[in-house]
Amino acid sequence: MNAADYEKLYRQAPCGLVSTTPAGIVVNVNDTLTAWTGYPAEDIVGRPFTSLLDAGSQIFFETRHTQILHLRGAVKEVALTLRRADASALPVLINSVLLADEEPAVIRTAIFDATDRLEYESELLRARRSAESSEARVRVLQDVSSLFGVSVSDEDVARAFADVARVAFDATETTVLLRDDEGFLQAVAGVNPLAGTVPPIDSLRNTLAEIVVHADDVEVEHPLLAAGMRNARLESLSITPLTNDADHLGVLVCFFGRRRDFDEHFFELQRALGRQASQTLVRVRLQRKLEHLALHDALTGLANRELLQRGIDAALDDAQESGEPLSIVFLDVDEFKSVNDRWGHATGDAVLHELAVRLSAGVRSDDVVARIGGDEFVVLCTAADLTAAAAIADRILNLTRRALVIDGTPIHVSMSAGVSTYQPGQDPRPTSEHLLTRADGAMYRSKGSGKDRVTIDSPS
Repeated sequence: MNAADYEKLYRQAPCGLVSTTPAGIVVNVNDTLTAWTGYPAEDIVGRPFTSLLDAGSQIFFETRHTQILHLRGAVKEVALTLRRADASALPVLINSVLLADEEPAVIRTAIFDATDRLEYESELLRARRSAESSEARVRVLQDVSSLFGVSVSDEDVARAFADVARVAFDATETTVLLRDDEGFLQAVAGVNPLAGTVPPIDSLRNTLAEIVVHADDVEVEHPLLAAGMRNARLESLSITPLTNDADHLGVLVCFFGRRRDFDEHFFELQRALGRQASQTLVRVRLQRKLEHLALHDALTGLANRELLQRGIDAALDDAQESGEPLSIVFLDVDEFKSVNDRWGHATGDAVLHELAVRLSAGVRSDDVVARIGGDEFVVLCTAADLTAAAAIADRILNLTRRALVIDGTPIHVSMSAGVSTYQPGQDPRPTSEHLLTRADGAMYRSKGSGKDRVTIDSPS
């Protein structure tokens, strides 16, 4: 993903995104939040975030939210109320994280529109009042809300949805299919009794409305489906779409061994469960993207310094336990300033992006490539001694010597590399910073010796 894609993701994310200083002054805001509030970005940036909240939320934010955030580093799913430009109220849930290691330090907050959630809660109240028989359905919704609340992956959401639906609707089996990155529906959880016997029917799988299918009623339209259902001893099935705005996220399919005549209460519960599952999927996926952004370089998509630091610390633990060596390759672009001066910073960014691609192609599958500064890159090589790491560094330099073609223009650059290593049992255990410092020093010796070469550093 390039920088433009990251910027588009930030600007058009399905939730509000705002960055503030540790003191709470807004420094950046995305288009979603400006659309929700009715304030243009220039009216939000530079003002305290609390100025967007109603009076009650301001008090809670200042007395509780901020204290917990600075104490723990993160706060999740805090209910607040935003005050729009037209003075109307917008109920929201916010997740905040304090990135104290960034320079300068920043608080990043994701804001979710809780209007649907409030409407959902209202639906629960109406359901309780409608009849005593609805109490069981309400308990189902409450139970699934608890399960969804602890879901951290698509599989968690799908598994909880399939399990709860099977019990709630007294289904023989249930399955959840979710759309993958290529747009294809894949079974993620539950059991599909028709898998392998009935070919996919696009009109059913891609439905945007609830569908009920009875084996007796689809003999003409879908004869293979009717035959497959009978062979599996199924008389009915229901299909509930999972959607978010115009996006089709997947479907829940419930299979029934006996013919079922479904009433409106059945569909109401399926819709409510479907909304809950869809909202949770959106939250989980967005949280995953935000976590990825926090640990990866926006320009190149490589690991950033924080993720590299975690990787080295974990690799040192593994090396000490296994006895296998690990190495660090520190790389810096030679005379990169001249690239920016001659071709401009946009071209310079394109050069860095292409170099990142080549670095990734030059390492082993288990190696970690990171960009930790302007034109500084680091490769963490596990189970690699000095000889293996030097070979990896040489391979990288060979790849970077080939001309980079940017907008049709060939640009020649080179890189200097430094290598440090840790051999358990022979060397005292270093810190991650010590390993990086040694590799950095070796890289500068490469530059001092004429650039475009690899220098090996040994423990001292």
